[in-house]
Amino acid sequence: MNERQVGRLLRGVRSGRIAVSDAVARLRSLPFEDLGFAKVDTHRELRTGFPEAIYCAGKTPEQVTRIAQRIAKRHGVALATRCSYETYAALAEVLPDSVYHETARIVVIGKPPRPSARARPLAVVSAGTADLPVAEEAVVTAETMGCRVERIYDVGVAGLHRLLGHREALERARIIIVVAGMEGALASVVGGLVSAPVIAVPTSVGYGASFQGLAALLTMLNSCAAGVAVVNIDNGFGAGYFAALLARQERRR
Repeated sequence: MNERQVGRLLRGVRSGRIAVSDAVARLRSLPFEDLGFAKVDTHRELRTGFPEAIYCAGKTPEQVTRIAQRIAKRHGVALATRCSYETYAALAEVLPDSVYHETARIVVIGKPPRPSARARPLAVVSAGTADLPVAEEAVVTAETMGCRVERIYDVGVAGLHRLLGHREALERARIIIVVAGMEGALASVVGGLVSAPVIAVPTSVGYGASFQGLAALLTMLNSCAAGVAVVNIDNGFGAGYFAALLARQERRR
């Protein structure tokens, strides 16, 4: 849809010939912005409720910066994942409101929506300290999408009493993200304790036979506790995004 067609559509809405709902449906399919090396999906927020996130791995700092400029200009907020400090430094020169979350390896540009103080929080649970980069990726993603998040860290099954010391926090959480490497058993344990949905994130933490997270992934997929869904290995971003979508659907009820 070009500018002339958009203008015709808006004039139709103004005159009453086109219903607002019909106009919104047409706008959902508007095209991307072609930068040559990337095609920025400028209308993803309209379709899904959140702008396109930038996966920085494999992109140069200059490429990330140009994409982030377009997204931040249109949406007021942008999220760049798996971001190195070098790329962050390039972003900060052009977009001074960039904030680098070093452990999560995420840059948040602009001002995300503030969560309601009355909203029940999400909980992000990690088995060990080595899982923190993935856990923090989930936290920052969910917070950027407007969720309140509580952290419950280093409560793996080797010392189960540590997890049980957080029963109240687990029970008040609306959604729980469980991040674990090694054998990945923590997700099943949490799933058997709570009524909230559990999103399990296997990490690549562990010795040789963990196969870079494959052992944890298979354990989580074979969870004997119902209500556990699993995302890909080390995919904290995917878990945080999915949790925020679930929370948004809950708010609409």
